[in-house]
Amino acid sequence: MTFPVMPLRYRGAKKTSQMGSVARRAGREGDPVRIAIAVVAALCAAFCFALGSLNQQGAARQTHAGALRFGLLVALARQRRWLGGMAVTVLAFGIQAAALAFGPLALVQPLVATEVLFALPMIAHRNRRPLQPKGIIGGLSVVSGLAIFVAVSPPTRGVSVPSLSAWAPALAGITALTLTSASVGLRSCRTARVIWLAAATAVIYALLNAVTKSSIGLLMHRGAGVLATWEPYTLMAVGILGGLFGQSAFNAGPLSLSLPVIDTVEPVASVILGAAVFDERLARSPSLFALQLVGGAIAATGIAVLSHSPVTLAEERRQSRASGAQPGRPRLSRSRQGFTQLRDLMVCGPGQWATLGCHT
Repeated sequence: MTFPVMPLRYRGAKKTSQMGSVARRAGREGDPVRIAIAVVAALCAAFCFALGSLNQQGAARQTHAGALRFGLLVALARQRRWLGGMAVTVLAFGIQAAALAFGPLALVQPLVATEVLFALPMIAHRNRRPLQPKGIIGGLSVVSGLAIFVAVSPPTRGVSVPSLSAWAPALAGITALTLTSASVGLRSCRTARVIWLAAATAVIYALLNAVTKSSIGLLMHRGAGVLATWEPYTLMAVGILGGLFGQSAFNAGPLSLSLPVIDTVEPVASVILGAAVFDERLARSPSLFALQLVGGAIAATGIAVLSHSPVTLAEERRQSRASGAQPGRPRLSRSRQGFTQLRDLMVCGPGQWATLGCHT
């Protein structure tokens, strides 16, 4: 996740008063020492994000609470491993904020997305299997595609505190998209379920970034008066919802699949929200827009490669064996097993009959 930090400006405000500060900021961000600090901090944040996600997903995968139920968060909050992973994630947010203080978002965001490259060796080590070239290629494709997408159209100075009328269409669209993704995800099997839930998580994270940006702008302008606006309370609600969807995606399947989806969809959704709500510009020309689409296609290809990579398949087999061997878990009768298999045939569809076994 990223926290877009932008200077305060309302719709229709004059730009002249900010020209000097923008020029000074550009000079500071171009300082090699500041850039070096930003790069190191962003890479440290990426490592911490990977480590935190690894611990959270390991705990979530072993929790038998249903997906998208608040009981899942309650059960996870009682596990030391999950709490440790959450603490590392909070530390990662702090390090990322420091990176953004020294360098531009267009530099920091792609570097933070390299958490995929840190996570894959960690997952391979946890599974006690070497990282195969297919997994490396998939991870590099995700990171390079995302870097192209962000670099072609870096965030521009837009509106820091949008009006409610600007938020309304975006909130309605995100709500519909999230509900659709959740509904399809809960009815899907294995890989499809992970992808749908992770995509919904990424969209919610993008909304969290946008509301955070607006809340920071209000705080800078009004101080304690920000508590009289709707943004801080929406921020808390979206944060809880993002946690629920994120842990449900971790619970659904391999981290080597859910994490690349989140890292790819979130910045794309953030750029779209920036254009729709904050009046930020997308690609400046058709050729740059086409290059942006190429970057997105490369990242999507990387996700497809990772979904069939040995590290993902090994992680799925390991976690399936672990969940099937949980002590005290009741065994199904033969009639119940037959009913469950028939249900899976109807839900999964012919394309997945060969690998029958929906994760419920």
